[in-house]
Amino acid sequence: MYLNQFLLLAAFLFSVGVYGVLARKNGVLVLMSIELILNAVNINLVAFGAFHDTVAGQVFALFVIAVAAAEVGVGLAIVLLIYRNRHSIDLSEVDLMKG
Repeated sequence: MYLNQFLLLAAFLFSVGVYGVLARKNGVLVLMSIELILNAVNINLVAFGAFHDTVAGQVFALFVIAVAAAEVGVGLAIVLLIYRNRHSIDLSEVDLMKG
């Protein structure tokens, strides 16, 4: 397989993720879109690592996976607190929680 195929897949996933972050108002869907962006970065890292015959891309991908896991934990905690206070996870109403 060629490097271009992996780069096109990653570009498509990244574009879908950016669209999801910008267009969605649901907190859970925004978190899923951020995960798509991070997975696109992982595909790029592993593809370039394999292309250059190094393991550095896979090591960096493991760090990105660890950051993604932490992001999910913190992000879901924030979404649950928003739901508990507002009874909705619509992100357009989050600015009403300023105090």
